[in-house]
Amino acid sequence: MRTIPGADAATQRGPSDWFDGEVWIQTVLGPDDSPTQRSAVVSFAAGARTVWHIHPRGQMIFILSGICHAQRYGSEIERLTPGDAAWFAPGEKHWHGAASGHPMVHLAVQEADERGEVVSWMEQVSI
Repeated sequence: MRTIPGADAATQRGPSDWFDGEVWIQTVLGPDDSPTQRSAVVSFAAGARTVWHIHPRGQMIFILSGICHAQRYGSEIERLTPGDAAWFAPGEKHWHGAASGHPMVHLAVQEADERGEVVSWMEQVSI
């Protein structure tokens, strides 16, 4: 077992080509911690969200606080609240973020493919 103190976790501002609005990413498990699994606590300011994206091996998000809006391509926007989880299947195009007027924090868990890739970022969301 290896413990990772929270104070040692790398936190960085989410880049504008991945997110719309203010987002902070705290890595929980990265490439140096696990050969395949990646996870992060992601904090979204009210109304902030990801761009459309896919995960080659899928992604699970678990809502820790706030109100999350998530959408699979071609489907309606869904509302998630603390304690809810969503699974996005491998290759499923989607976005997720904080509802307008409500900041949101979620735990994101995904697995790297054989090339070490966990996500392919796409275009901005237009609602």
